[in-house]
Amino acid sequence: MSKGKGILLRIQSPEGTKRIEISASSSTCQLFEQVYSAFELNSYDFALFRERNHKNEIASSNSKTVRGLGVKHGDMLYLQPVNGANLFPEKCSATPSGEPILSDRAPSTSGVNTGNAGSRPGSANLPAGNKSVTNIQEDEVDQQLAKLDGKIERQRDLKLCQHNNNSRCFHCSALEPYDEAYLREHNIKHLSFHSFLRKMTSGVDRGKFLALEDISCRIKNGCKDHPPWPKGICSKCQPNAITLNRQVYRHIDNVTFENTNLVENFLNYWRVTGHQRIGFLYGTYEIYSDVPLGIRAKVVAIYEPNQESSKDSVRLLPDNHEEVANQLASSLGLTKVGWIFTDLLPEDVKKGTVKHTRNVSTHFISAQECIMAGYFQNLHPNPCKYASTGYFGSKFVTVCVTGDKTSQVHMEGYQVSNQCMALVRDNCLVPTKDAPELGYVRESSDKQYVPDVYYKEKDSYGNEVSRLARPLPVEYLLLDVPASTPLTPTYTFNNDTTKQPFPIENRLVDGHIQDFNALSTYLAQFSPNEFFTAISDFHLLLYIATMDMLPMREYMGPLLEAIRYKNAEAAQEWSRSEHWATVEQLIAASSPPPSRPGSVAGGSISVGTGSQNEAQWTCPYCTYLNPADVQSCEICNLPRTVQH
Repeated sequence: MSKGKGILLRIQSPEGTKRIEISASSSTCQLFEQVYSAFELNSYDFALFRERNHKNEIASSNSKTVRGLGVKHGDMLYLQPVNGANLFPEKCSATPSGEPILSDRAPSTSGVNTGNAGSRPGSANLPAGNKSVTNIQEDEVDQQLAKLDGKIERQRDLKLCQHNNNSRCFHCSALEPYDEAYLREHNIKHLSFHSFLRKMTSGVDRGKFLALEDISCRIKNGCKDHPPWPKGICSKCQPNAITLNRQVYRHIDNVTFENTNLVENFLNYWRVTGHQRIGFLYGTYEIYSDVPLGIRAKVVAIYEPNQESSKDSVRLLPDNHEEVANQLASSLGLTKVGWIFTDLLPEDVKKGTVKHTRNVSTHFISAQECIMAGYFQNLHPNPCKYASTGYFGSKFVTVCVTGDKTSQVHMEGYQVSNQCMALVRDNCLVPTKDAPELGYVRESSDKQYVPDVYYKEKDSYGNEVSRLARPLPVEYLLLDVPASTPLTPTYTFNNDTTKQPFPIENRLVDGHIQDFNALSTYLAQFSPNEFFTAISDFHLLLYIATMDMLPMREYMGPLLEAIRYKNAEAAQEWSRSEHWATVEQLIAASSPPPSRPGSVAGGSISVGTGSQNEAQWTCPYCTYLNPADVQSCEICNLPRTVQH
């Protein structure tokens, strides 16, 4: 371009003014590029305006020209950063704005890439700065399964095998854990995750490494070829369209509650109130032998978070004790493995039957529940050494308690696919208003770009056609996970059914409230020699750790270790500690005293107020006067004691 055909423009920015020379026939996209070069910016997160008050914005386009803007030689244009972006290198103290920054958010989507044999996952092929992969600590059950051969052994066929006992042929050789005929014969719908890994690293792919990549529904940051969305987008930063496929594998193959008492105690709230309930499942992961290289989630405790509920809804509330429950479970060798919720409507109260509301003609799990499951799975990602970011999918399970075909209460287990986790994580999926079985993928807006999402189904002629996921049947996002209780129950915690159990947390129902009186009543059922049996209760341990009057969490380490390893002697030794002795003294002091003539039970005093006499009692700890009908001080919450 010659200088005679160019025009001179002044660009004013927060960091000063610069001049650029550009041809009148140049596109506005080239104008943005020259401004970018003149100021030596580190991203295209800026806008250009004709007026000082940031009006008459100039759009970046390959078709519109500078001449078409109506600008003249010597005009001033105004540069303004977008969304508070830091455009100027001298102002940056860390990574320049607009450059890709690795996030520690755990991935939740599925994608599989293979590379050449010379490369290794977690090394040269991973993004620079990603150190978490090489140091990733997989779950113990994954480490155990990685060491197994995984082959399915078969016995010698007496009719077809024509060789001796020391030989093998096609009819009796061991099968791979992903053998389709074997899975179909044993009615196994999904591959276990480790069988899927073996399949991806075998056969034609043998000698290549496996790299599990996550799908992203977001625009990649840092693209310098155009202004940021919604002013521009290109194929390099635009997320690909997604076609939903039914996931062939699942991370968990079975959910087992170690005994029926767990579920029965959870359901008691619905039986008493008629309201629905949500709980978090704590337990362990173990090898599941019924599925090749399978994993089972064994549930040993159910924690009920703070919540509001009605006959047809549940709303979770902020819960200050949930983190304490997680720490307590970790000290006991447990982890949060899933969540459980009820959807029960009584049919015949006398017979104890419930309505069969979830079936093929309605829905198995609603879109709102799918989104909730995806949210929880994103919170609990699965550590995986084959993933480029160190995490892939999730072992977190969803259990729904509802009515079956015979109108009896039963459990159904699910997980949502990694594709669903991605849609939920990137805020692309919402429920529909009137159809619980349908979800809806958001449409792109100025604030968020949403890629096209499709699913395939057969039309009336039997042809497979693609449909836009607006709306979306949630069956494309679901994975069945059998849930049951074993024939031979086991008990990690107290299983003495002859005693009244300790109340469960966050139940605001008469007779189910956790307080100091409930602690006194519960412990009074046990002799001093039965301390280990009495204290082996998850809900009791959580209450002791979070007591308002005397929190014991920092002193409970030896006790939790004793319960974890079933060491009754160590637990008995802890019961003689100074901290627990203080609790026992408070329990003894809170016991109701014998009535005495001429006095008011419980150390109450009579205070005359004119013509009325109101019985009150004085707290011996803070001297507050309390009404006679309360058993704990309204100020310090300590128990009522006898006045001498």
